[in-house]
Amino acid sequence: MSQLSHTEVVVGDRPLTPGEVVAVARHGARVGVSVETLARVDRTRSLIERLADDPHPHYGISTGFGALATTFIAPERRRQLQASLIRSHAAGTGAEVGEEVIRALQLLRLQTLATGRTGVRSHVVEVYAGMLNAEITPIVREYGSLGCSGDLAPLAHVALAAMGEGEVRVGGGEVTSARDALAAASLTPLVLEEKEGLALINGTDGMLGMLLLAAHDLEMLLDTADIAAALSIESQLGTDAVFAADLMALRPHPGQRDSAAHLRALLAGSDIVASHRDPGACTRVQDAYSLRCSPQVHGAARDTLAHAQTVAARELAAAIDNPVVTPDGRVESNGNFHGAPIAFVLDFLAIAVADVASISERRTDRALDVARNQGLPPFLASEPGVDSGFMIAQYAAAGIVSELKRLAAPASVDSIPSSAMQEDHVSMGWAAARKLRRAVDGLARVLAIEVMVGVRAQQLRAPLRPAPATGAVAGLVRDACGGPGPDRFLSPEIEAVTDLVATGAVARAAASAFSSAPLKEDS
Repeated sequence: MSQLSHTEVVVGDRPLTPGEVVAVARHGARVGVSVETLARVDRTRSLIERLADDPHPHYGISTGFGALATTFIAPERRRQLQASLIRSHAAGTGAEVGEEVIRALQLLRLQTLATGRTGVRSHVVEVYAGMLNAEITPIVREYGSLGCSGDLAPLAHVALAAMGEGEVRVGGGEVTSARDALAAASLTPLVLEEKEGLALINGTDGMLGMLLLAAHDLEMLLDTADIAAALSIESQLGTDAVFAADLMALRPHPGQRDSAAHLRALLAGSDIVASHRDPGACTRVQDAYSLRCSPQVHGAARDTLAHAQTVAARELAAAIDNPVVTPDGRVESNGNFHGAPIAFVLDFLAIAVADVASISERRTDRALDVARNQGLPPFLASEPGVDSGFMIAQYAAAGIVSELKRLAAPASVDSIPSSAMQEDHVSMGWAAARKLRRAVDGLARVLAIEVMVGVRAQQLRAPLRPAPATGAVAGLVRDACGGPGPDRFLSPEIEAVTDLVATGAVARAAASAFSSAPLKEDS
């Protein structure tokens, strides 16, 4: 885990921000809980304890769960009920989920517990905060959640570790027992009381955490998509005239406007672009769609991301549990745990990611085709015939794009019933989130290949000078990969540039070259 320094993130007093979730999940920021929050939690707990003593059954407090909701549980069996719930629901299978996803899930469930709407004891809140601060990350498996009632299995694995059972990693190290990790951190394992088992697993925290992490990364990657497009437009002797502000105003989509403005800034001052502004020097009437329509496609993705961020912000303001304790003291069953709102936007984003990668690959392919690249050598090879240049790099991009198209098939329409038909319509939001994470990784790689190809094509336009912004990116890539020359082992260079893309280094290099607002920091 990165050891970047971040201000402590305090839970329970207000909704968390996306940046706070990323800080805790990805960069190890510490978590704090105020005295006022703990007092509020305990006030709500007192209501649950009164209901637990009521001879009339109350769901989740003195009854079984799901399809067993009508089964009354005697007081002396309720601790066993809560522990059995967690043990049975910790039924994940498959590969381990990434540490940052689990930490996001832990934090988001902690935030809901700290609102005082779930009825847990303050001790539960303190143990969850303590686990995050001690970097105790439960082992969560890839498969198990249907996204309704929330992310049951992933959350149950976290709850199991808080009980001192199951396995964890501490600080990203080797797998160890949860009991030993809690003891080393001076944390007392939870012995769950009435209602607490349900409160620990009824939430959308896994899918929301993955949405927030993906949205954070996509903000930067969509800026980088503009940069890659600028490199392609410039080096393929395209025009920037089609990105004029007055043309964009005729179709007032905010994302398209912003992407076009970014492209204008990126291409400003380019001698390469200026070299063919004269109609006498350029006989083409229009550029291909993959060049000319870049802001329309990138902009649509930006608008889709903005919608997803709106949904995420609403979910961050939520307190999801079933049953839930209302502010006026009622304990009510509800369906707020259903993941549809998040699942939909996760699927929307996967579609947008696939299309941004698709148009990027088309720009890459044009740069390598001697019939379309405006005088550059085939595949940008140093000695065509002897050298293959970037021929197979384009294959890699095409293969990724093909996979991204498959990943764009929505998960949220694929409901499958469970729990003896009690849970007869589910969101599949966890699956949608897992798809999106893989898609985001693929997009970064496709953009990296376009950046590499665009930089090489730009270099072959010498002595014409590039724009300051694209030139800055070219310098960064040249430092990582070197310049034109005979074929060499290409895979390490692709990985190096992918790292520059994924960490935001390419976006920052371009932003440093012009005076508009800086782009997002690294992911």
